[in-house]
Amino acid sequence: MKPLRFRFGLLTEILSMAIETLTSNKLRSALTILGVIIGVTSIVGMTAMIRGFGDQMESLVRQMGSDSVYLSKMSLASFMAGKPFWDLMRRPDLTEADAKAIKEGSPLVNFVGMHLGDGPEPQLQYLSYGKERTTQLAIIGATASWVETNYMEIAAGRFFNDFEVERRRSVVVLGSSPGAALFTATDAVGKRIRIGNEAFTVIGVLGKRPSLLGGDTNQFAIIPITTFDKLYPPPYFRGLRLRFLVIAVVPYPGVSRPQLLADIEAIMRSRHRLKVDQENDFDVLTSDVIMKLLDKLTQAVVLTLVVISSIALMVGGIGVMAIMMISVTERTREIGVRKALGARRRDILWQFLLEAVFLTALGGTLGVLIGAGVGLTVHLTTGFPVSLPWWSFAIGLGFSATVGVFFGMYPAFKAARLDPIDALRYE
Repeated sequence: MKPLRFRFGLLTEILSMAIETLTSNKLRSALTILGVIIGVTSIVGMTAMIRGFGDQMESLVRQMGSDSVYLSKMSLASFMAGKPFWDLMRRPDLTEADAKAIKEGSPLVNFVGMHLGDGPEPQLQYLSYGKERTTQLAIIGATASWVETNYMEIAAGRFFNDFEVERRRSVVVLGSSPGAALFTATDAVGKRIRIGNEAFTVIGVLGKRPSLLGGDTNQFAIIPITTFDKLYPPPYFRGLRLRFLVIAVVPYPGVSRPQLLADIEAIMRSRHRLKVDQENDFDVLTSDVIMKLLDKLTQAVVLTLVVISSIALMVGGIGVMAIMMISVTERTREIGVRKALGARRRDILWQFLLEAVFLTALGGTLGVLIGAGVGLTVHLTTGFPVSLPWWSFAIGLGFSATVGVFFGMYPAFKAARLDPIDALRYE
């Protein structure tokens, strides 16, 4: 037990000497750890915002329903797989006949819905009622089962029915934000509003969806898909029609997802006359696939951030090594005296190494606190979602301590190898 007590006492003494040395040169120490602070701050602050965005996206995706399956001409999955844009554009458009075939051809399907207007070319319009007017917001054309396939709640009124869709009625269901903006003191249901230059009757208002990136995901209005087609015909670009129909499928309770996906793919491949060796000319997305894509995206961004931040940490580490080399030169005589009094090489090595580690760890701690503060400040001022996972703090502190060990090793070895006689003669 005595050797352990001795070593602990020696370690405490060395650590106190390191702290005293650093505090006696406050400005130099502060400038030395500036690069470490910047690197760790960027890691923690940006990770907080990226993870916050990921968590909020997950909440939004989960609201879509864990069982829902979405079919589209192209999606983020195709782009992330590296498929050329023009190859995707040449795919056949999904049609109402495809949706009907899925509904009639699979006994596993409970609801099939379709919607237009939230693709790469969204239809944006102003909504007005009396003197009130909204900002430009998305107009979506949907079928009567949109609420069931998107797991949305009706806060007031109702959703339009199949008859209104077939007859191209001018009825609209408002998102919660335009509903609140246009009707602050009265009930929205039954009122006549204008969407652009067209008159519509409000028959319902939807409940709220989770916000995204501090923005409002409730800024939209839904009209029958047939009315949408009549008012907003799809544009053409280089001879290709830009009509991005999305088909949403919800199975009966208890149906396994692999079975449902197999049924849907078989029906669609048969309709598109694809051979066995041909890949799908449509995208099939589920909530799990969307979450995996988002995870890959956020992981790539976090990795890029860590690499970029590592450059700042390297710069800070080089500064630490330079300052420690200067410190060794300035304290050569002190090292000689310590060795003459019986200090061993490893004692000197530990002293200078602990100084470097303490310096960078202090920078890492300050970087963690500043990064967390930046994230929380952005959240409070802009509403941008943030998340402060423990591992981002661990990465920041771990990187800073590693920088101290790596860049402090050479000056520590140099100090430990000084000859005591030469060191005592040094002026």
